[in-house]
Amino acid sequence: MSDETMSAPIEKKENMKRGIYILPNLVTAASLFAGFYSMVSTLNGNYSTAAIWIFISAVCDGLDGKVARLTGTTSKFGVEFDSLADLVAFGVTPGLLMYAWALRPFGRLGWLAAFLFLVCGALRLARFNVQVDTVESKRFVGLPIPAAASMVASTVLLFNHFGWPSSFKKLAILGLIYLLAFLMVSNFRYYSFKDPALIKRQPFGFLLLAVVLLIVIAAEPVLMTFAVLLMYTLSGPIDFVFTWPRRRRLEKAVHKGREALNREGDV
Repeated sequence: MSDETMSAPIEKKENMKRGIYILPNLVTAASLFAGFYSMVSTLNGNYSTAAIWIFISAVCDGLDGKVARLTGTTSKFGVEFDSLADLVAFGVTPGLLMYAWALRPFGRLGWLAAFLFLVCGALRLARFNVQVDTVESKRFVGLPIPAAASMVASTVLLFNHFGWPSSFKKLAILGLIYLLAFLMVSNFRYYSFKDPALIKRQPFGFLLLAVVLLIVIAAEPVLMTFAVLLMYTLSGPIDFVFTWPRRRRLEKAVHKGREALNREGDV
């Protein structure tokens, strides 16, 4: 074994001995706590409370990365800790919530749907970690797992808001879980809201539109949250359909260019 190979784990140990960044990892721990408390609420039969804590976990998950970047405290440890916390808070927690709330009557089909949601969420996180340096930062490949978990939570809150039992339209709920699982591992592209242009100067109409949107959400928070999340969930497939002709033209142009280069090479 070479000296370089032996020095790698030693360097890692030395980095850990220097300590870890407290603030961003504390926010990640808060996200993990919210996910765990959501599971406790599910086991106690408080499904609406469990759904709310999933949203709290999603807020914390959105903050930890921003805190790390603003304070210059990003680290490999933080990235790994965040992925593990996301798997629990947005994979295990909503899977358990949906099974206990609506999927139990389906028997094997129900718990398999909950497991499929979990495993697809794990695959989504693994793919994101591998592709984080190679894909466009403005777009996510596949539905982000926090968005899928928030969609689950908003569905529970919507049913509770209108007083519908979980047995109402059971097949639609089962189909939603399978759809979310598929979208997480799909190649559909979703806007990441990480575009730096969003925080730059925008036309006055954007501010007016944002204020109107906030008013509408405040008037019917449960219904509008569900509607916004549903639109975001469907935005990937819709974008795929509308951009299909343009992608086909680009593929044909690239293919013709390669054929022209090959002909020139043969000559």
